[in-house]
Amino acid sequence: MALREILKFGDDALRKKCRPITKFDDRLGELLDDLEETLISSDGVGLAAPQVGILRRVAVVNVRDNHGNIELINPEIVEQSGSQMGKEGCLSAPNEWAEVERPNKVTVRAFDRHGNEFTITGEELLARAFCHEIDHLDGVLFIDHVEKTIPPRGDKL
Repeated sequence: MALREILKFGDDALRKKCRPITKFDDRLGELLDDLEETLISSDGVGLAAPQVGILRRVAVVNVRDNHGNIELINPEIVEQSGSQMGKEGCLSAPNEWAEVERPNKVTVRAFDRHGNEFTITGEELLARAFCHEIDHLDGVLFIDHVEKTIPPRGDKL
């Protein structure tokens, strides 16, 4: 296992759509182990492969609940419901936070490191983490979900 360097906002790799995993082999296992070690070292709740420069549909999530480390390979959200507003940040944007609206409950279909398909449902923080990491796999950043407002200029029309 090895710590990987986390790319920062502005790096072009963070805006690219990732390719699906087609081979479930030792290299994939090594990537997952590295992502988990890097996540723990960074004290985050999720990390996606493009954040370490690997443009593949792989992410790990750990919100420090009874689920532990959740490995997501080729994940897709298959169901979502409700709504929640909450403070969100990103390991690729240290010390930057914004209020982001996300579904309150999501069900994700993905594969594990051995190629076995599974579904998992998360609520609240886990749902937020799933959405955030899956967005990374499509080149979407949490700041893209922040409503942009135009401050008044004070000019009279």
